[in-house]
Amino acid sequence: MASRLPPLNPLRAFEAAARRGSISAAARELSVTHGAVSHQIRSLEDSLKTVLFERGGKRLKLTPQGALLLPAVTQAFDGIAAATALLDRPTTSGNLRICCVPALLSLWLVPRLGAFTERYPDISLKLTSSNDANLIYSPDIDIAILYGQGGWKDCWTRLWSNFELFPVVSPTLLNTRPLRSVRDIRDHVLLHGDDGREWHSWLAAADQLDMPKPREHFMGDARLATEAARHGQGVALGDSITASSLIAAGELVIPFDLAVPAPDAFYVAARNDVRAAPIAKVFIDWIFDTIESERAAQPRPASRSNGRSLTSARKRNTNTTAPLLEES
Repeated sequence: MASRLPPLNPLRAFEAAARRGSISAAARELSVTHGAVSHQIRSLEDSLKTVLFERGGKRLKLTPQGALLLPAVTQAFDGIAAATALLDRPTTSGNLRICCVPALLSLWLVPRLGAFTERYPDISLKLTSSNDANLIYSPDIDIAILYGQGGWKDCWTRLWSNFELFPVVSPTLLNTRPLRSVRDIRDHVLLHGDDGREWHSWLAAADQLDMPKPREHFMGDARLATEAARHGQGVALGDSITASSLIAAGELVIPFDLAVPAPDAFYVAARNDVRAAPIAKVFIDWIFDTIESERAAQPRPASRSNGRSLTSARKRNTNTTAPLLEES
């Protein structure tokens, strides 16, 4: 005979309070009063005949018994949420709302949407250009593809790809103002897609931090910097993912075979209930399958290890494969 389960509402109050670390935060999440959450937790402790939280501190702290119970309760609620999502969206048809970091959206995802539409003609996509991690939790967004460090709370997250950064420039500009060495960058305009950290990292790897400061423009994001480079406005830092099609088409060229790791990476994230829905699952599977099938064919300059000269880096084969996918 199955053991009698604790009542559902006290379990919800316990899980929310433990996750949020606060009775007040749990009350706001559940749309009840502070006293109601406290009462539910007391009721659960009475039912289980054990203390689940240590009292007296500014932040709630689980007792060993509470820490033992929490993972099972969280998993159970996630399972219920996932099953509910399947009831609401049981097929691979309907509307799917995607937010994506701007450069990746316009330079990688949009050019490949035809392949997804051909495979899933009954799915209509709504695309939002943003790198705001808060959109993971928005009811108006189903899946977020973000550039960052990952580790966002209360959602499913998986590393999509690491990548490296290297200079890119239009062939027209290169013909009129050559880049025979890294020092020639001082005669060009540096195009920044961030606050300047990425170019600083690349110039440090090239041992050129002492170079006279060139002119520079701060473009707001990598998409704008890449587009400015394509139109001959200066030299940007591209990568083997977002700039790959422009490089393959000859609209951008790589003047130096030196690359540095990007400080962050691309991640795919979704709320747990959304991720379980078939319509979301097929898109997530597709985007991972697509990058995996393309990674070996993407040319990129050789990475530089500390202590190697730019000259030695140039002698190595630059036609290496992109980094393997990893799971977060």
